[in-house]
Amino acid sequence: MKKFFYFLNFIIFFYFIFFFFLPSFSFGAYPKLVSTMIDAFEDIKTWLIAIATPAVAVAVGTGIFMKKFSFGDEERLRTGKRIVRGSLFSYVFLLCIDLILSAIKLLVNR
Repeated sequence: MKKFFYFLNFIIFFYFIFFFFLPSFSFGAYPKLVSTMIDAFEDIKTWLIAIATPAVAVAVGTGIFMKKFSFGDEERLRTGKRIVRGSLFSYVFLLCIDLILSAIKLLVNR
């Protein structure tokens, strides 16, 4: 019974040492390489969004002009509609991915 009592005191002692006296925030720092890579990925994400915005505008304009100057050709009308719809869905998908990644980053950093 005495051994069990000593063992229990030993466990309680280390529980208090590890969970109350060691600062938990000291383990949350990023190494320099990880922070550099995170910054690089953030730059790449902003560049992709900056490049995608004019690309979507050009694709939508092309699709609208295809519909406008199809002169009744059903194939060109469908192609124009598909270009407009596909480019808008792709851009919305890109913005949703950016939103989801930002939400995940916000939840992980807290």
